[in-house]
Amino acid sequence: MTMTLPFLILALLTLAGGVAAMTLRRLVHCALALTVAFAGLAALYLNLGAEFAGLAQLLVYVGAIAILIVFAILLTRGGDDVSEPSFSPAGLGGAVIALAVFAVLAWAVATSRLAHPASTPPAPSASMQQIGIALMQRYVLPLEVIALMLTAAMIGAVILALREKRAASTAPALESSSR
Repeated sequence: MTMTLPFLILALLTLAGGVAAMTLRRLVHCALALTVAFAGLAALYLNLGAEFAGLAQLLVYVGAIAILIVFAILLTRGGDDVSEPSFSPAGLGGAVIALAVFAVLAWAVATSRLAHPASTPPAPSASMQQIGIALMQRYVLPLEVIALMLTAAMIGAVILALREKRAASTAPALESSSR
């Protein structure tokens, strides 16, 4: 199996976005790096010929989840305090465990019967129109529930931000009146 250059570039972009999301200090930067990883994954799906999965990844994760995360962070958090040390012994232990898990998963995939099939199964014949019809008829209720959950999460973030803003604006007034 040979990798094409576009696939390799997209894979490296996705991996870089994921690593940046785990290692950056500021929460907003982490969320934006996660958005890059989501977009890279969508581009990988499109590159591999899975148009529906790629477009769904773009619409759902990049267009909704990542933006919701960024808004929630911006509405609920003040300035990030980055006074923590950049190196932690627990981080080194976590990296060792992550590498061990990756090694076990890589071994399992490499030795699997599915990695070396005797014959290639036929490609699924579902078109994007068939998938869209199934989503809008059979799975319309789960889609609506997810939309309501995302809306509730956004409303909750706004309410939390308003409470923090009110608490911050009344605190200086209470201090000056007590003097």
